[in-house]
Parts: sequence; structure tokens; C-alpha cells
Amino acid sequence: MLYIGIDLGTSAVKLLLMDADGQIKKIVSKSYSLAFPHTGWSEQNPEDWFKQSVQGLKELLDGEDREKVRGISFGGQMHGLVTLDKEDHVIRPAILWNDGRTTKETEYFNTVIGKEKLSAYTANIAFAGFTAPKILWMQKNEPDLWEKVQKIMLPKDYLVYRMSGAFSTDYSDASGMLLLDVKNRRWSEEMLSICNISEKMLPKLYESYEIVGTLKEQLAKELGLSPDVKIIAGAGDNAAAAIGTGTVGEGKCNLSIGTSGTIFISGKNFRVDKNNALHSFAHADGGYHLMGCMLSAASCNMWWMNDILKTSDYQTEQAGINKLGENSVFFLPYLMGERSPYNNPSARAVFFGMSMDTTREDMTQAVLEGVAFALRDSLEVAKSLGIKIDSSKICGGGAKSPLWRKIMASVLNLKLEIVENEEGPGFGAAILAAVGCGEYPSVEAACDKLVKIIDVVYPDEELVEKYESRYKKFKKIYPAVTALYEE
Repeated sequence: MLYIGIDLGTSAVKLLLMDADGQIKKIVSKSYSLAFPHTGWSEQNPEDWFKQSVQGLKELLDGEDREKVRGISFGGQMHGLVTLDKEDHVIRPAILWNDGRTTKETEYFNTVIGKEKLSAYTANIAFAGFTAPKILWMQKNEPDLWEKVQKIMLPKDYLVYRMSGAFSTDYSDASGMLLLDVKNRRWSEEMLSICNISEKMLPKLYESYEIVGTLKEQLAKELGLSPDVKIIAGAGDNAAAAIGTGTVGEGKCNLSIGTSGTIFISGKNFRVDKNNALHSFAHADGGYHLMGCMLSAASCNMWWMNDILKTSDYQTEQAGINKLGENSVFFLPYLMGERSPYNNPSARAVFFGMSMDTTREDMTQAVLEGVAFALRDSLEVAKSLGIKIDSSKICGGGAKSPLWRKIMASVLNLKLEIVENEEGPGFGAAILAAVGCGEYPSVEAACDKLVKIIDVVYPDEELVEKYESRYKKFKKIYPAVTALYEE
């Protein structure tokens, strides 16, 4: 049997065809445009997502045995606001996760409603990217358009709706709206009241592996597929990517060193830290997860290499680094502000500790170490909740550097495992499709069979000790400069 995973990203939709044994048969990517109508705004036309997904499906299935396709599922960019009117027409372009227009609304949630109440209602506090602040912004700034709103949905769920007619979402993606009572897996009555919306405007909630419907007959005919092809709810991109790396069940961890950086910790039980430094979301395996997100990770190294050193030869620049754990230079990696654990959009990057004998290699090393130290900040929050973590998967562009993997392993004191298929949300979505169609009895069982480890990086005991001392110094720099950020 064949299963399709659709990863709806910010710049492109990536479609993946997988067989029942987890072998990836084909991948197709279709791009679309991103609009910036004003400074700090970020929007897309949902119709572009659908058109490119359909075109991508046609290319993906070309030459394949379409009769074997049993299910389609999704991973998608989170937090975006998609609004439909009574005729199911899109009212305005989708406001995306990286849109920054909701500063006032986010401040209102966190200060007037209060972080304590938000955490009690949703297990999280407000961030500018979340969906609820966007709803308040639209009500205030576009009241004529808001009056037309009949349905509120997330980006991937628009694809589900167009393909199946099911008005649905899953718990993992809904967790990032600031509308879900995450602990009890239901819409928060208090948040709906605060946002002046009714539950009928919101989609029905499903587990990520549950069937929400079947392929619309007309679309099935266009694609040459059976109308019995199952549509499975899917997950938010981070949760779907975690499925793709086998980060499921209790105490499993995944590090993603991409443009941004995340530490994703799965668990069977609901947890929330007292300062809401980590996102507390439902997971796509039916459990929960904690996630720390830093806004600049591999992008820090890209900025340093491409914009400052004016080189693209990453390997040569890292080849001269041979004094791990002994660098006197520190780097705070807050080029675009920071989310976890500080939630400070005003934070900015800092180099500290340079002297006349500081070298180019020292500066490059400081950037790599700074990202590792910042991820450890989130790991320490998780540990404070009593979570025991000994190992982690690691993925993303930054994880391709052997040096950076070695630094990460020793700074975090974790065994790091590299997976065979690093196809992120698309692979995770295909696994969810297989589970939803009954190919596997559970998400954990599917991951045990389909996710394979091809390499392991162990922490160096001597470096662990050295980095412990360095991390204690790193932790003192942010509090020392915080007041300057506010100025």
C-alpha cells in the first residue's frame, strides 16, 4: 500500500509518497509566493496552497500504481489565520506564523488578561505568532471583513477542507492557537469568550492519526484516485517532524537545528513549567509535548559566514577549530529576538569576551557554541520538571556539521542519534496516514518499525566538564544586558 504525506511549508508544499515499509518512493516540491503588504506583515493566498498541492499530487502520482494509495495526511505551518465566509470563500489572505502585526494584541493577552489566566486556560502564554492575537487584530482593524467570518481554520486544515469537505483540525496544531485547553483536549470556553467567537466557528478536534473523511469525488477523479482514499487529520509541522524522527512516547527528545532551533520533548502526561518558558502542546501520538523554540539557530551561522565573513565554505571555516571548551568568546544568538525561554522580541545578539588575541576561529566557534548553550537553556527548564533525558534525535541543516554535532552532544550531555530519513513533516505525515488507515496499530508502533538510526554521536566526558563551566558563564550574560535591550 502507498501513503502520502503533505508538508505545507511557508515557501513551498512538499509532497512525499511512502510505501508500507517506510520506503520513500518519490518527493515533489511546489513553491508559492509570500506577501509582505507592510513592514512586519506576512501573508499568503490559501488558494495557492491548494492549487500547488493538487499539481504536486499529479506529479507525485505520475507513473505510480494509484490503486495502492490508501491515505493522505498533512503536516503544516502552524498558527496561521485562515477565515472563510458562509459560501466557504476565503475572506482575506492568511496571516502567517511569522507575521508581527499583533504586538498590541499579544500585550493585551499577557498583561490585561494575564499570563496566569492564559496558562490556566490554555497551558501557554501569548506570542505574536499565535492565532488568537490575529483574531483580535482582525476584529479591531478589519471589522467589515470580520463580520463575514463563519469558519476559522489553520493552514493545513484548509487543505483538508478543500480535499475532503471535513471542517477539522488536530490537537497538536490547535495547541498553537491559544484557544485550546491543551490539558483537557477541548476548546477553552474562557478563551472563546475573550476572543468573542463561538465554538461553531472552529473546526472539530481530532487526534492526528484519526480519519476525518475521504477524498472528494471530483478531486479523486481528477487525480485518478479512488474516492475511498482516507484523509487523516495530520499535525502541526513540529509535531509531524517529531513523528518522522520517532520522537514519540515518554521522555523522547528531538533537536532541530534549522533556520530556527527547537528542542521537542514528548511525553505521555501533560506538563507545564511555572514560567511558560516552553510551549506545552498536545502531540501527534496522542500524548503531549514540551517545545523550546529559539528564533535563530543555523541562521546565526549563515549570517556569520555569508554576511560577515563573506564566504560559503563552511567546512574550511570550521576545520581550524580545535580548542573546544576553551574558547574565551561567547555569543548570544538572539539576532531576531528570542522565544524560549525568555519571550523577549527586543533581545539581540551579543559577542562577549574578545581580546587582542581573539581569532577568526574563536568567533566562529562562539557562534556554534552560543546556539548550543541557548538550546540547553530550554533543556534545563524541561529537567526542572523532573523529565529525564539521556539521548535525542538531531536533524536540520546545522546537524549536518560533524563539529556542531560534537559541540551539541557535549554542551547538552546527550547521546545524539541521526535518523536515516530526514524528511521532516512530510515523512511524519505519511506515517500518520499509514496509522490512520490501519497499517500500524499505533503511532509508536509505526515509528518503531519505520524510523531507523544510522549514526550516533556521544558526548565527550572531558568536554562535558569544560562546557559545564562555560555554560554557567554564558547564563550570566543575558541578565547583565537585558536592561539595554529595553532601551
